[in-house]
Amino acid sequence: MEPVVTKSLPRQPGSPARPDARAGLMLAMATAGFAVTFWAWALLSPLGATLRDQLQLSSLQQAVLVAVPVIVGSLGRIPVGALTDRLGARRMFPVVALLTAVPVLYLGHGATSLTGYLVGGFFLGLGGTTFAIGIPFVNAWYPPRRRGLALGIFGAGMGGTAISAFSTVQLTKAFGHSFPFDVVAAVLAGYAVLAFFVLRDRPDRPHATGSLLGRLAMALRMPVTSQLSALYAVAFGGFVAFSVYLPTYLVTSFGLDRGDAALRTAGFVVLAVAMRPVGGWLSDRLDPVKLLVAVFAVVGVLALGAAFEPPLVPVGTALFLGLAGALGTGTGAVFALVARLVAPTEVGAVTGVVGAAGGLGGFFPPLVMGAVYSATGAYLLGFVLLAATAAGAGVLTATVIRRRAA
Repeated sequence: MEPVVTKSLPRQPGSPARPDARAGLMLAMATAGFAVTFWAWALLSPLGATLRDQLQLSSLQQAVLVAVPVIVGSLGRIPVGALTDRLGARRMFPVVALLTAVPVLYLGHGATSLTGYLVGGFFLGLGGTTFAIGIPFVNAWYPPRRRGLALGIFGAGMGGTAISAFSTVQLTKAFGHSFPFDVVAAVLAGYAVLAFFVLRDRPDRPHATGSLLGRLAMALRMPVTSQLSALYAVAFGGFVAFSVYLPTYLVTSFGLDRGDAALRTAGFVVLAVAMRPVGGWLSDRLDPVKLLVAVFAVVGVLALGAAFEPPLVPVGTALFLGLAGALGTGTGAVFALVARLVAPTEVGAVTGVVGAAGGLGGFFPPLVMGAVYSATGAYLLGFVLLAATAAGAGVLTATVIRRRAA
């Protein structure tokens, strides 16, 4: 059976008819920049338990310390995306990489108290904004029929958080507290220099006009912004929520030790990251609306299956790996829709808002799961709520988004 191909949108001004010879290099540079800044952005999370003991923090203080850079990075995507529409990634990537190196060095050498780490974590959040730089940059370099895969490959740079998860604690134990921060700062500085000489915005890319606040207000008023934000909050937010809370769930429900739970969670993260380009690639060849409807249906069904806590091996493992694959595919498909439904001059501003929604969407499920377990002693209701949320996202996609994409 031949794949169903979506109706092509008219070529928008600034949309290349075919890939430029430099597009692959630009995509590689953007993906590398996304990965190294996300590596920096995630430095504090693996050290949460260590810092709790070192600074004698309460559980709430530890949670706030880890959450600050994530919240700032998510919200910071909104102005950074709008600035990228105006200034271009050629300027924004090197500047953000260099500025991120400053709090990284401070956290490695200057922070000694909770207040110091909170201040450093606040500015470390800047590293989480580069998602909103890369999306409009890659979008401009690729024609519509290739954007899904290209944006999916760029999005796989979120695997920088996995680099931090795998390396930070080990490097700290082997070489001391400041070493991983020094390594990341050096990598950020090296990338900034390389990006300055190599990165180039597409010469015919559309340049946004108007004030920053005016353009942000316009993006927020666009119905497509809120609709795509809702979908990304479920897809990417679900990925973030599982990557944060899955270790706790595995320890609590199945009695795994923390090391085993962390390794299984790493497998979940790696699979989700790997499936993001697949979601973009499928969106280039199939109807991305139908793909997203299928993704949310799969998430709903698997969440209901997990609600009954089947044995971890093999059923539970299969359920969670299925969730990882579906959520990863969904994140790629959502931004394939952004490229199709948003004018090139607005991609940065809309990406900033949608990206912020995805990042913030990952905070509520762990809170809900914790509250549900505290109240009932089981996770059943939490997974049922996840299934209901996925069903709602599927309905939104099948109705409102389908009409908009027609």
